Amino acid sequence: MINVTKFIYEPGEHEAEKASNSYLMSLIAIIAGLPLPILNLIATLLFFIGNRKGTYFVRWHCTQALLSQFSVLIINSYAFWWTISIFFTNQTVSNNYIAYIIVAAIFNLTEFIATIYTAIQTRKGFHVKWWFYGDLCNAICKSE
Repeated sequence: MINVTKFIYEPGEHEAEKASNSYLMSLIAIIAGLPLPILNLIATLLFFIGNRKGTYFVRWHCTQALLSQFSVLIINSYAFWWTISIFFTNQTVSNNYIAYIIVAAIFNLTEFIATIYTAIQTRKGFHVKWWFYGDLCNAICKSE
């Protein structure tokens, strides 16, 4: 799921810190805005916009953090609105709802752990490429 390698060049201390902060921004946003899934995406998007003209290493990791937040947004938004509909309509808690909430919790926990791991490794200057998101980042981010 996660591939850790050395980057094409040795990123500087400042680059490694910014790249690592892109993942930490999404973690802080998750903790602060847990009931509203869009806050995670907005915080990560703002950090991405602020660093879009940075070095390739920083841009690549900001892009990967942003792409992962899109998946989290979709999964958490669906769970949020399904839960709201149960509280405010005549829907009941079904087996499908419970199964979805369990899968969403597992996905969020996995993404949370992967994000922490990636932030630590990126801070050390390693290039951490996630399955699916890494290939998208390679297609989106072009080295100069």
